Amino acid sequence: MTEKNYDRLLNIETDAEQKGFHKSFHYHRYEPTPYQGLEQLFYHYKLKDGDRLVDFGCGRGRLPLFVHYLFRTSVVGIEMDRKFYEEAIKNRSRYIAKAKKSGHQIVFHHCLAEKYPINSADNRFYFFNPFSVQIFMKVIHNILHSVEKSERDIELILYYVAEDYLFYLENHTPFVLKEEIKIEGFYNHNQNERFLIYRLPTG
Repeated sequence: MTEKNYDRLLNIETDAEQKGFHKSFHYHRYEPTPYQGLEQLFYHYKLKDGDRLVDFGCGRGRLPLFVHYLFRTSVVGIEMDRKFYEEAIKNRSRYIAKAKKSGHQIVFHHCLAEKYPINSADNRFYFFNPFSVQIFMKVIHNILHSVEKSERDIELILYYVAEDYLFYLENHTPFVLKEEIKIEGFYNHNQNERFLIYRLPTG
C-alpha cells in the first residue's frame, strides 16, 4: 500500500513534509519511517503483549499507532516539537475513533528525549536518527540506569542508523547486535536502508 493508503487505513495524517529545521544542532529534521520499511521490520520482528515500545522523535505518531494496530501492545511516543506533539494527539484520537479501541495503551509525551523518565515497563526503544550522538548517549544512559533499578529484557531498534551511534553502542555499552533487517527494494540503492536490533544481555 502507499503511504497515503496506510494513513487512511489507520485514520491518521502523517505524510506531510516538515517545513524548516530545528535551530539546535542536536535535534534532526523530522521524517517518518516509510510504511514499506515498517512492513518489512514487523514481518521479521514481533512484539509481545507485555512489551512497551518507546519511539524517540515520534513526530505525528505514525510508528506508535502502526505498532498498536499490528500488535495491540503498549506504545509511547516522545516528541520535543509542540506542533508535532499536538498532531500526534489528534491522530491518536482519530485512530481510536476508527479502531473503536481504548486508548490507554497509547501515550504521547511532549518533552526532550533525554528528559523522558524511563518507565520500568519500557523495554523496546526505537530510533530513526532523531538527534546527535551526544543526546543518544544520554538516552542510552537513562535506559541503562532504569535497568539497574528494574532488570528486564531490553532491545533497541535503529533505522537509518548513524555511524557514531554504532561506534558508541559497540565500544561503550554492553549492547550487542542481535539482528539486521535489510529493506528489500531500498537497501541495494542505499545501505542505510536497514534496521539494526541491539539487545542488552541479561544475567
